[in-house]
Amino acid sequence: MAVTSKKISIRFPRHLVDRPVVYHLIKDCNLELNILKATISSEKEGHMVLEIHGERADFNKGIEYLTKTGLIIDTLSREVTRNEARCTDCGACVTVCPAQSFTVDPVTREVSFDEEKCMVCGMCILSCPSRSMELHF
Repeated sequence: MAVTSKKISIRFPRHLVDRPVVYHLIKDCNLELNILKATISSEKEGHMVLEIHGERADFNKGIEYLTKTGLIIDTLSREVTRNEARCTDCGACVTVCPAQSFTVDPVTREVSFDEEKCMVCGMCILSCPSRSMELHF
């Protein structure tokens, strides 16, 4: 059985924000979810970034459920990487990262980047003075 793990972005039109999407993905599709980001705007439109983990058939069933519900789904086919040669360990990225993908070693003051935690929001790219954070598609 093939297991897959993917990050997806789901946009909820105004008339669908009250749907129990997470519940159905877990209960009916047997998927493990990690909610990386969730917001509802003042216009009552929603956006959620999920990391979904499960067997390929269950993953496909979940995507089919989301699509039939009328939600707008995008796979996150981009990633943020760090150019180690450029990084000065200034820590600007640490303070802006909502996913807490960066940590500072208390002894050496070196900054570490955990790509698995990254939700590809781009805040670190905008804040990096040495331009060591890069977006790849």
